[in-house]
Amino acid sequence: MTLLNLYLTFFKIGLFTIGGGLASLPLLQESVVNSGMIRQTEFIDMVAISQSTPGPIGINMATFAGFKLAGIAGGFVATLGIISPSLIIIMIIAAWMKNFASRPAVKGVMSGIRPAALGLIASAAWFILQKALFIPVSPDGESAFSIPALLLFAGLALAYRLKPASPILYIVAGGALGLLIF
Repeated sequence: MTLLNLYLTFFKIGLFTIGGGLASLPLLQESVVNSGMIRQTEFIDMVAISQSTPGPIGINMATFAGFKLAGIAGGFVATLGIISPSLIIIMIIAAWMKNFASRPAVKGVMSGIRPAALGLIASAAWFILQKALFIPVSPDGESAFSIPALLLFAGLALAYRLKPASPILYIVAGGALGLLIF
């Protein structure tokens, strides 16, 4: 893959990701996993690392994927590609900001984009949940439900709900408990 193709791939992802970094996961998966550039297991690892490192998950994923595909230059180009659409769009919006949000057409578009973005985020969450709670048991793709993974997930989700703290604390706790359990 050339650096130009890498840039254009991640530009497309950045252009159509609305709703935050998690909304980029289905597009990232389609672009780099389904096309055979990165294996599914590598993608899941990238998601976990991207959520554990500082910065937006979509940008972190682009950097990791670009680096995997084309080294340091690839990481830089993929990151530039995924952020370019946002930079261009926000500069255009800033130029017309006073009247932009109150336009009926903009309100209508945003009313459609919000549920679409939520659907993409839910899809990404479902994808990650399946990979986290099911363990592959055969080469042909069969998997089995993991009770320890479910208990870890439920326990940390409940703990976070009852006592909200820094997500970093819960990520570190999940990693430590995973090391002990698995």
